[in-house]
Amino acid sequence: MGGLGAGRGWALKVGAHSLRAAAATSTPRHLLCGSCASQAQCRSARRSGCSCPARRRPARAVGCGLRPRCRPALHGCGLRGAQCSATLRRAAWDNAAMVRRDRLRRMREWWVQVGLLAVPLLAAYLHIPPPQLSPALHSWKSSGKFFTYKGLRIFYQDSVGVVGSPEIVVLLHGFPTSSYDWYKIWEGLTLRFHRVIALDFLGFGFSDKPRPHHYSIFEQASIVEALLRHLGLQNRRINLLSHDYGDIVAQELLYRYKQNRSGRLTIKSLCLSNGGIFPETHRPLLLQKLLKDGGVLSPILTRLMNFFVFSRGLTPVFGPYTRPSESELWDMWAGIRNNDGNLVIDSLLQYINQRKKFRRRWVGALASVTIPIHFIYGPLDPVNPYPEFLELYRKTLPRSTVSILDDHISHYPQLEDPMGFLNAYMGFINSF
Repeated sequence: MGGLGAGRGWALKVGAHSLRAAAATSTPRHLLCGSCASQAQCRSARRSGCSCPARRRPARAVGCGLRPRCRPALHGCGLRGAQCSATLRRAAWDNAAMVRRDRLRRMREWWVQVGLLAVPLLAAYLHIPPPQLSPALHSWKSSGKFFTYKGLRIFYQDSVGVVGSPEIVVLLHGFPTSSYDWYKIWEGLTLRFHRVIALDFLGFGFSDKPRPHHYSIFEQASIVEALLRHLGLQNRRINLLSHDYGDIVAQELLYRYKQNRSGRLTIKSLCLSNGGIFPETHRPLLLQKLLKDGGVLSPILTRLMNFFVFSRGLTPVFGPYTRPSESELWDMWAGIRNNDGNLVIDSLLQYINQRKKFRRRWVGALASVTIPIHFIYGPLDPVNPYPEFLELYRKTLPRSTVSILDDHISHYPQLEDPMGFLNAYMGFINSF
């Protein structure tokens, strides 16, 4: 049984070998392409540079079926084997190039249509008139006055308060708003002071906004001095109350007072609030960083600025529970858009660079001051963050007193917590 089984296995092996040999002599292991009659001829053709498509891809991809000859009816080229393959490749490349050209043509046509639509829309956008003044803002403007400084109109408010009191307070507003920032505490101030005076700095609010113009803190300080001369108060002792941008103007006025400059104010007291008096602790907003350097983007960004961009940029500097209403934001935006003020914002922001350049002058004036000085601070301020700012302030001005408002009060304390702000200021004024 063992010998019979071995013999049968040997016969099966021999039979299989014979079948493989017969298959090898009848057809190659791959499908012939029509140019090659046998395996040997196919290998020879490949060595000489011919591309046998049947070795590289299925026969139908090049028109070669299971038969040795190409079927022209499949694609109508009338060619055989490798010639058929090259023709199909060239046709595929030509077709792809045609598709790309058609796609580029359609894209060009689309951009032309977009451009034709965008040009009139952009022109209309850039000529959108400023918003109308709300009744409250219109009343504020109507009750104010203008005086002329070197041919430029400067808006100011001057209210008479307590009769018989010698006290005068001058309010200096912040960036990018106006004297209207003080409206919530205005009446309370008139109950304590004989004269309450506020102005819109050049480039702000209802004052003129020339362009091009080199806006500077020095010029703004000179405008304050000119206003008090205009009102006949140049020899009176003045209490200064300032915020943000106004803090820097107050520092320059304080420097001139200390140096006994001609035309200077006689400053009785100074109260600052949430201003970046130290460049190293000041954290400007992203839009301010882009605009302050005066690069090629500045004129583009100022022209494209709208209420949505403005409100989205300003709202985060308020506390989460004390953010302005939409109508209040529109009042602020109306003050900026008046006289095309949005187009000078990049020029006004040069004060950030000026503050760094003249740090020794302005911080030195604060550090060596002998008059009463106070700081009202909203601790949630992202522009002058707690505790870095407050620690540096107390270290630099150890003689100054400080009022810290509630934890949720931020960069605009006179608007976010007017009663707390007013009480803090009155406590300071009544302390000397």
